[in-house]
Amino acid sequence: MAQDIITIKDLEIFAFHGVNPEEKEQGQRFTVTAEMTTDVREAAAADDINETVSYSAVAKLILKEFTAAKYDLIETAADRVAAAVLGAFPRVEEISVTVKKPDAPMKAVFDYVAVTVRRSRR
Repeated sequence: MAQDIITIKDLEIFAFHGVNPEEKEQGQRFTVTAEMTTDVREAAAADDINETVSYSAVAKLILKEFTAAKYDLIETAADRVAAAVLGAFPRVEEISVTVKKPDAPMKAVFDYVAVTVRRSRR
């Protein structure tokens, strides 16, 4: 099993997720981090992008999946992103997706709220 990790950190996306009506109408900023376990030895040896997971292609898929629908929960959005990446990129063995919601409508001082899901082919 590979122990190599490809990371896309804090991809900023404007979307319409939340349980409050104004969140689905006005939208807000989210950040998504994806950590993908894969094996990069063949790619490194050949210096060939076709032997690895293209982080550019993954970022495009995350953006597409994250904005495809309006979810009440960031848990749902994270789960859908993880499933989409595993479905589209067979070289990804495991994925951890963290969705941060820095502007969550709470009466408190905080940096962000977040959820992380971990999914595997196993």
